[in-house]
Order: sequence, then structure tokens, then C-alpha cells
Amino acid sequence: MKGWILAMTLASAGAASAAPPITLHPNNPHYFLFRGKPTVLITSTEHYGAVLNSDFNYAAYLDALHAAGLNLTRTFSGVYCEVPGSFNIKNNTLAPLPGKLICPWARGDAPGYVGGGNKFDLTKWDDSYFRRLKEFLSHAGSRGIVVELVLFCVFYEDILWKHSPMNAESNVNGIGAGLARNEVLTLKNRELLAVQESFVRKIVTELRDVDNVYYEICNEPYFGAADDWQDHIAAVIAEAEAEFSRKHLIARNVANGSVKVPTPNPNVSILNFHYSAPPDSVAMNYGLSRAIGDDETGFRGSGDALYRCEGWDFILAGGAVYDNLDYSFSVGHEDGSGTPDAPGGGGATLRKQLGILKTFIDGFDFIKMKPGEGFIAGRGPGVSIRALSEPGKAYAIYVRRIDGQPRAPQTAGPPTWADWNASLVLDLPAGRWRAEWLNTATGAAENPVEFDHAGGHRKLDSPKFAEDIALRIVRLVH
Repeated sequence: MKGWILAMTLASAGAASAAPPITLHPNNPHYFLFRGKPTVLITSTEHYGAVLNSDFNYAAYLDALHAAGLNLTRTFSGVYCEVPGSFNIKNNTLAPLPGKLICPWARGDAPGYVGGGNKFDLTKWDDSYFRRLKEFLSHAGSRGIVVELVLFCVFYEDILWKHSPMNAESNVNGIGAGLARNEVLTLKNRELLAVQESFVRKIVTELRDVDNVYYEICNEPYFGAADDWQDHIAAVIAEAEAEFSRKHLIARNVANGSVKVPTPNPNVSILNFHYSAPPDSVAMNYGLSRAIGDDETGFRGSGDALYRCEGWDFILAGGAVYDNLDYSFSVGHEDGSGTPDAPGGGGATLRKQLGILKTFIDGFDFIKMKPGEGFIAGRGPGVSIRALSEPGKAYAIYVRRIDGQPRAPQTAGPPTWADWNASLVLDLPAGRWRAEWLNTATGAAENPVEFDHAGGHRKLDSPKFAEDIALRIVRLVH
């Protein structure tokens, strides 16, 4: 029976892979089209080592994402890894134990890799790596999860560069000799660049028929990767797929925080930002007609409300991707049951809350919606508002208190409404309307009301809330 179930699962994943890869939606390129459906990508993901760390049970991890209703994971290719203690992250999935790193290149015959085992041979591929990568993508695809595959990452410290197979001390080929860590992801060394180009072509070729993947060129390139090198890698991807009938999206990590992109690379369809709170990156770049992502969170504390509010803020501002960095996932706790011990948060409660966000946005025909609060004629004090609207038909509104940081989580008991409320005055056309408030922490609906409206202003009072609340309002009869 188990074998039959596995066969059916793989058959289902194979059928799904016959679909075109995830792409920008043709009617609204701020969002995605995936397997025939308009898509926003929302998740709370492990620290990017699911494939390269051979100890990590990725099936249990993907089950946890799927159970929470989330649909994205971000994973590094294995060209870069970390070491225990990097960035004060305990139980870091991106820091495999000695001998447990698996990457695109096969091990050579010479011992002495600083991370345990033999050094790497940059002229040979590791078939077991590509088998694991494809199986990971297949498992993700069978659960409706998209994979952002990050090809490269800058080397923040010398020890991290030393652990890369591209470092001459870590490979049997002597490639990468004499390079400082901030020279690796540049056009300076032709021999190393040829290795990088070959790796990119190999990845793109191996995954040509996979529908649930897109490629990010480099993680946080602003800490050490050259702009012309990134343009070059984007061109290598595009050229490698030139004869493919099904082409994959390319993402570029732009900045920490928010900046305006003056002239985006024409090969790049997704603009990723880290720690984009407030989500000014969306408004700054909305006119570029590309998907915009808040692709990593953290370093703001560990409260669920911090990262829940960041997600709602970003998606209701018009963002297409929200990826919380969830440190509750680790080897031995691939189900996300671990206690985060890192500069960030995560856990089952937050994943459930982000699932509520995804259900909320999926409840709208969001392809027809645009960000903006022009229909809001009045609001109570002490709140910020983000909104998406299909004017005259549907409105998605997010209200967050701004009298300080979100409150600390309760020490015990279920989340409850607190002592804050919002009064909104909306400018609505005539018709019959339904309005309903949503507790973003629990998913509970409050104060549903249907009303006939002659047109003009309509006041709606929220229930009391602690940090934030959402409002769904749709026109029933014109």
C-alpha cells in the first residue's frame, strides 16, 4: 500500500511538472500564475539548507509548510554554506555537520576539505546531489510548494569563503586561488567564472521540466557581488534556456530595506528585498510591473506579532512574496517543533497566522486589485492602513496600531482581543455590501454585516484588537 501511495504521489508530481513553470500573471505582472491559478507566495521557511544538508529530512519540513497552508520555500544550492555559530544561529540548517555538505560538485580523491571529507572536484558533478535536488522539488511540487533556488551567496566572512568548494583550499583543481572573498562573485577570474557558468547551465538543464522553481541569482549581493557579474549570470540563465519551450523566472535580491530600482535587468522578473519593513519597496518599484518580494525577515526580535504584521503589511501593500525566516526548523526538528535560538522567530503559531494571511488574500480576485487607500475617507487615531482594492467591487484592508512595537506575546492561554479599535470611513458606491473583520492572530471572523448603501461615506467600527486586524468588504448587488 505504501508503495502504491508513493507511486501515485510521484505520478501526480510528474503530471504537475508538465504544466508551464510559475510565471508572472499575464493580466497583472505584480503577481504570479502557477498551475493555472493566480498566486501569491507566502511562507515561513527554514534557513535554506534543506538540500545541501544531507542530515535534513526535507519531507517532514515540506509537510509542515503544507499543513500550515504555505506555498514557498527558499533553498541554497550548496555553493555556499555556513559553520556552526555563524550569525549566532544555533541549530543552523545551513551549517551541516562535518562530512554532511552535499553540493553540485563531486568529491575528489584528496582528503582535507575543511568541512570534513575529501576536497571537491570542480570538473565533476555529484549525481547524488542532483538526485536529492530533484526529489526535493518533486516532493515540494506534490504539495503545491514553489521553490526559490538561490544559486550563489556572498561570503560574509573569510571562514565562509574557506568552506566553499570554489576556494582553492577546498577543491582539487586549485581554482579560486588568491581571491579575496569579495572577488569571488565578480568577472575578475576567468577560470572561476567558467566554473560558475558551467554550474548555472547544469542546474538550468537538469531542472528544465520542473514547474515549481525559479532562480535567485545571489543572496544579499550588496555585501560582495558585482552588479556586472549578476547581469552576466542572469544572461547565462537566459541563454541556457533560450531553446527551452518553458522558461523559468529569475529573481534578483536588490537590498536590505527599501530602495528604488532605476533600471531593472530585462531578464529579471522578481525584485527581492530583505527586512522590508515598512514595505516602501513595493510603492517605490510598483511601476516596474514586476513581482516584489520581502524575501527574508529577522533581526527584529522573536515575537510572532512582529513577523505576522510585517507579512500583512507587505502583502496588503501590493507585494507578491513574503518569506519569513523560521528558526524552529532544524535537523531533528524538521517538523518545525524546535525553539528558535537565533536573531529572529518562527514556529507553529506564526506559520498558522501566515496561513491565515494567505487564505485571506486568496479569498479575493486579487489580480484585479491595486494597492492604495484613496477610498478611505477617515480613520481613527493611532493606526496605519494598507489596502488593496478592485474599486466598486472588493476591498482588502489591513489596520495596524502604530503607538509602538507590537505587544509582547501572551505567556499563556489563547490569543484574545485587546483594548484597541479602529473606526474607518469608506467611500463606497451604491449597492448591497458585506463587511467582515478578521482577527489576524486566530482567523476568527467578527462583526459580519450586510447593508444597503446609497453611495458615499460609510463608517465601520472594528472589534477591539491587540496589534492588528483586517477587514474584508465585498459588493453583493450593484
